[in-house]
Amino acid sequence: MEHLTPRETAKFLHENPKALFIDCRSEMEFLFVGHPAGALHVSWNDGPDWEINPHFVGEVKKFAGHAHDRPVVLICRSGNRSVDAGRALEDAGFTNVFNVLHGFEGELDDVHHRGSTNGWRFEGLPWEQC
Repeated sequence: MEHLTPRETAKFLHENPKALFIDCRSEMEFLFVGHPAGALHVSWNDGPDWEINPHFVGEVKKFAGHAHDRPVVLICRSGNRSVDAGRALEDAGFTNVFNVLHGFEGELDDVHHRGSTNGWRFEGLPWEQC
């Protein structure tokens, strides 16, 4: 799995229009916190029990058209869940998996807030909210 900064991700997606951009956060995060413009949503885990989605790999396979070499870029809140999701895809045979460092909201700052030091939104990259 390769790791890209948010800006590197935006460039990569622009240069690779067939790449899948998957937001693997919960449905509530995707809908109410916002998400990168154009990102598809497949939860890695979700409430109320926060169990891993047993259909995650299958849902990504459907988007990929079962092409295991199609680039898949994963983003979550801070870049941690997407690593676990990426490993599951690699274990299932995907060969071009990328993780977005710092995720959509970024790492926690000194007062435990997100969005003030790094991340997709902090970088001013395109995002939308439902």
